[in-house]
Amino acid sequence: MEILQIGYLHAVAAAAKCSIGTPVPDKKLDWVATHQSSAHTAGDDEVTLKIALKATATVPANPASDFFSFTLKNEHLEYLSYLNPTVNRILVVMLLPPKIEDWIRAGCDYLELRHCCYWVNLSGHKITGRERTTVRVPTNQVFDDRALCAIMERIGSGGRP
Repeated sequence: MEILQIGYLHAVAAAAKCSIGTPVPDKKLDWVATHQSSAHTAGDDEVTLKIALKATATVPANPASDFFSFTLKNEHLEYLSYLNPTVNRILVVMLLPPKIEDWIRAGCDYLELRHCCYWVNLSGHKITGRERTTVRVPTNQVFDDRALCAIMERIGSGGRP
């Protein structure tokens, strides 16, 4: 799962003209994305976003509601839920088919990853469980290159993801 997520993230970042890297040590976040543009007006022409990647094969590919539930360890949620982080953070959850042989399809002119990733900004989210907390991930927030560009644009103008 992790390797497929990384491939997905690399493809999205490349299409969004972002650079990505892994922080060392990772401190509960897997990736850092940066985007440089003269259009960014909030202090610097480069903005940064921290990304936590998770995956599940237990949520259907097309959730029937406006969100799906995903459970996080409280220590991860605590880090993602800071109200005013210096560097914005998002959770990206990849929904996968239950069988690994259904994860990708390829043809002469395409490579298709099944299914997709969704993102959520958990800033301010409360911890409700003893060890884990369930969060809602909106199904209208597909994590693709357009979404990443829009997130970086909002951050670049002083906003939140």
